[in-house]
Amino acid sequence: MDDIKKKIDEIVNKVKNDKDFANKFKENPVKAVEEIVGVDLPEDKINEIVTAVKTKIKLDDSGIVGKVTSLFK
Repeated sequence: MDDIKKKIDEIVNKVKNDKDFANKFKENPVKAVEEIVGVDLPEDKINEIVTAVKTKIKLDDSGIVGKVTSLFK
């Protein structure tokens, strides 16, 4: 499970910092994730990762993570 979380974080960072990869992810997220994971996973597993990446990007971009974190300081 930790490996999947690390891959999700890696993909999120790559989407945010690599415009070419961000375009690939936008056009075909399954193929982009498979490229990073390097393993041929069942489609349902890849789709779970894609959903997690999209959710994490939305949360990070909205600033919610920072707002919530600041509540606990």
